[in-house]
Amino acid sequence: MLFTSSTSEAPASISAAVEFAQAAPIRVDAPAAPRSLPSRTPRDEAALADLLRHPGIWRRSTGARPTADIEPSGLAELDALLPGGGWPRGALSEILIEQDGIGECSLVLPALAALTQAKKRIVFVAPPYIPYAPALVAAGIDLSQVVHIDANAADTHWTAEQCLRAGCCGAVLNWLPTADYRQLRRLQLAAETGAAIGFVFRPLRAAKETSPAALRLQVTMRESGPRIDILKCRGLQRHESVPMRGAKEVYARGVA
Repeated sequence: MLFTSSTSEAPASISAAVEFAQAAPIRVDAPAAPRSLPSRTPRDEAALADLLRHPGIWRRSTGARPTADIEPSGLAELDALLPGGGWPRGALSEILIEQDGIGECSLVLPALAALTQAKKRIVFVAPPYIPYAPALVAAGIDLSQVVHIDANAADTHWTAEQCLRAGCCGAVLNWLPTADYRQLRRLQLAAETGAAIGFVFRPLRAAKETSPAALRLQVTMRESGPRIDILKCRGLQRHESVPMRGAKEVYARGVA
């Protein structure tokens, strides 16, 4: 028998335990008073204000756009939407495309021209086709500041990361058919370290994936021509779309 219906039938030790439990008072300790947090001093407030002014920090609740070190894109309608008015320097800008040659290189040509004219090196890492030198010159790019690295698929991420981190490049362009969050995060950190502009071109399907890039754009072809959609941008609180005009050929194989 596992249970008994009365204490009279229970062993003496169990009956004694029951009587003790009924007689002993129950002691409940009062909850400890919550400790108050120390008040912030003026020095603390000043330190916090300095921290929040960092260009890498943006508080959505403020409604104000973050300040940023930028390079103008050369497209007035796009610059009007981007914080600071251009491509963020020391950050990764991800450009998602429907297909190669839709005009994605034309989108960055004005910035590349300005960088090379300022004697800053630009690097093409594993482009799908050979950049067409006459088209680059026509866009105002100084070829003496252009480096083309034909890295294989296994070395593309590492090569782009080293170029971004080196501190001697104005911009690094990288084509990544596949990439995971960790690889993109390394590129973002490398761009911050080297204060360079990182451009990463990826397929449109990557829009469904999360990305650490400071800026994400997608370029699609519409009836009226190529159009730019801003998918992610520090300081932008809603989806924006602008037309891309004046696409130029920049590949030797005529794909632009």
